[in-house]
Amino acid sequence: MHLELLSNINSPKDLRQLDPRQLEQLARELREFIIDIVSTKEGHLGASLGVIELTIALHYCFNTPEDLLVWDVGHQAYGHKILTGRREVFGTNRKLNGISGFPKRDESPYDTFGVGHSSTSISAALGMAISSQLKGDFDKQHIAVIGDASIASGMAFEGLNHAGVTNTNLLVILNDNAIGIDPSVGALKTYLTKAKIGKKPRQDNIIEALNFSYEGPIDGHDLPELLKVFERLKTIKGPKLLHIITKKGKGLKQAEDDQVRYHAPGKFDKTTGEVLPKNNEGLPPKFQDVFGLTLLELARKDTSIVGITPAMPTGSSLKFMMEEFPDRAFDVGIAEQHAVTLSAGMATQGHKVFCTIYSTFLQRAYDQVIHDVALQNLPVIFCIDRAGLVGNDGATHHGVYDLAFLRSIPNMIVFAPSNAIDLRQMLYTASKGLEHPIAIRYPRGRGTVKEWQQDFKAMEIGKGLKLRDGKDLAVLSLGSISSEVEDALNTLDNSFSIAHYDLRFLKPLDEMLLQSVFDRFENIITIEDGCIKGGFGDAVLDYAQTSSYKGRIHKLGIPDKFIEQGDTKELYDLAGISSEKIKDKIKAVLNP
Repeated sequence: MHLELLSNINSPKDLRQLDPRQLEQLARELREFIIDIVSTKEGHLGASLGVIELTIALHYCFNTPEDLLVWDVGHQAYGHKILTGRREVFGTNRKLNGISGFPKRDESPYDTFGVGHSSTSISAALGMAISSQLKGDFDKQHIAVIGDASIASGMAFEGLNHAGVTNTNLLVILNDNAIGIDPSVGALKTYLTKAKIGKKPRQDNIIEALNFSYEGPIDGHDLPELLKVFERLKTIKGPKLLHIITKKGKGLKQAEDDQVRYHAPGKFDKTTGEVLPKNNEGLPPKFQDVFGLTLLELARKDTSIVGITPAMPTGSSLKFMMEEFPDRAFDVGIAEQHAVTLSAGMATQGHKVFCTIYSTFLQRAYDQVIHDVALQNLPVIFCIDRAGLVGNDGATHHGVYDLAFLRSIPNMIVFAPSNAIDLRQMLYTASKGLEHPIAIRYPRGRGTVKEWQQDFKAMEIGKGLKLRDGKDLAVLSLGSISSEVEDALNTLDNSFSIAHYDLRFLKPLDEMLLQSVFDRFENIITIEDGCIKGGFGDAVLDYAQTSSYKGRIHKLGIPDKFIEQGDTKELYDLAGISSEKIKDKIKAVLNP
């Protein structure tokens, strides 16, 4: 790979030394470099390929990092990272001890704001712009790059609404490619689709109605046009919005044609673009597919079942129900708060609502879970995907707080299946009707059970299980981390006799089972793939105190710090919840 220009660019200052006529070649080299690395190292692909020209033009025209640039969402910022001094280490992207897959403030002065979740850029950049005004710096530029899927989120509109009554030096760049991870949805998408390159929308412009100067739409891959527009916009005071049209996956035909798959395609052939096949034959299914296929099976028999997801139909596998029952399965866009309250509204009318949200994104709808669902005791069924440590996406995407923040909510049932069969049976149980809302949390990736499509059987709420007996010590686990415990016990020295209990429910706890454990064991280890503060271990401790338990309880879980990116097994080990670390803990407790 010959990178005549890119190999000499270690910062935007180097970039600005190029003649504008050289930037097209640089764009080709930058695309080639990203494709080459991501094809073998994996990561997000399509989004970054779609903003190559935009990235180059921004750093060429604006005086970054003095001018402040915020990306939204950060998975489109690979080109930005490469041009801002991280080309040589880009191969470590999303790896343990490597660079993050998202902009990160402590990684580079060019990363002005951490952006792993969407729709934050306008509020953040506006905050920076107001700060600049307060400090008397009226020349500094503040730029927010936001996609058409992200700008439809409520928080983005809140930022636009506020910005329109300020006179801040804020430039919002709307990167319109009609897709987030899945295709964008909603009325705003229809509005934007009517806008054509080179022709300002004739209808009343929603952006201008918010007191923004509006420019566009323009071709976001036309470098000379981008440079010309940016130079002009730098001279215009007050809030302004530039609408650009781009193609996600630009420069790799397969990524352009199949934008959903090539958002993060895994390993692929950099020459042909073909995704390299994975040998998944005979492997257990992904938890998300167990959810999606089971829900479809239930929906075929019960017309009162509906499914709701905020912009993750493919990732959550709600797509199966959406394809067969499009009138009963809804992608509401990047709008977690709306998704939860929409679910609550439908529940008041007797629908059985399965609201599937990634754990890390459910954080954004905490008030709605409390006020709109739990306070009214509405039986919404939250199917919480990507719970626990999710691996290479890192701290912004780990779903490690849901156990702690859901445990404190009255009326909430919290269930964590250890395997696909339990997930299937709890989905069935919930579909038969519950008196309270329930959160069913499950991890990213595959389980351990292949024969999961068993006959439906209702589960008893609040009932745990004894998986194996023992006499020296009891391990209490919650959720899929049970497999790490079993791996540990299967390879532990036979001189140890360890009991293992799967509690299954964080709330309500199986107090009868716990009491039997307290009566038999002087040492108990709790383990969870959630934060150790306020989660499962603390729930067991709370009950132990009320029961006057005299033994010792040792908690294992995610420590009280943010866990960065890496392979999930690596992160389990760092967090002290891998099978090897569980064995070490057992030995330390029994042989102090």
